[in-house]
Amino acid sequence: MTKTADLFFSFRSPYSYLAIGRYRAMATEFDLDITLRTVWPIAIRDPDILFTGNPNAPRYILMDSFRVAEHLNIPYRWPRPDPVVQNLATREIASEQPLIRRICRMGQAATRRGAGLAFADEVSRIIFSGEVDDWDQGDQLAGAAARAGLNIAELEAEAVKDAGALDAEIADNQAALEAAGHWGVPTLVFDGEPFFGQDRVEMALWRMQQKGLLPR
Repeated sequence: MTKTADLFFSFRSPYSYLAIGRYRAMATEFDLDITLRTVWPIAIRDPDILFTGNPNAPRYILMDSFRVAEHLNIPYRWPRPDPVVQNLATREIASEQPLIRRICRMGQAATRRGAGLAFADEVSRIIFSGEVDDWDQGDQLAGAAARAGLNIAELEAEAVKDAGALDAEIADNQAALEAAGHWGVPTLVFDGEPFFGQDRVEMALWRMQQKGLLPR
């Protein structure tokens, strides 16, 4: 029997990027259906945390994410442009956020089509891998969508036309994450048990195999 899990994911989280390809590969290798559940980055849903948290946190996350990428041999660079418009020196978040709202809504639209995991993987690669500049320009997103089996024009149109409903679904995803016992990303929830962080991918697989997950 196919096992199911939810993956709570942010398009601005480097750790989400460092996990998504491994979860996608897992869903290909094993009889597993992972539903991508997009959430707003913390900078959007609760920006006060960025101002009141430990000032060492951003510096550590940047250092550690590069270290993890090197360890896993995953290409990585901080996004150009950053999906969230923010002054990294002052942590100030801009009031207008066209990129992250656009990409999160498209991610949720991809989930509606059953292709959220593939879309998040392909889009995260162009955002974080460093293989392209200006990931939001030209045909970069169109190519990523096509590799996920999706049509970028359809996603773009839905992200505009149905923005309110998509935003409500994203808010529901955040509520579901918190109900499952966590608040951060990436978090895989399987059988009611949350596995938070890119360093819990193998442990999540171990638990699912304990409960009968088999290769395809």
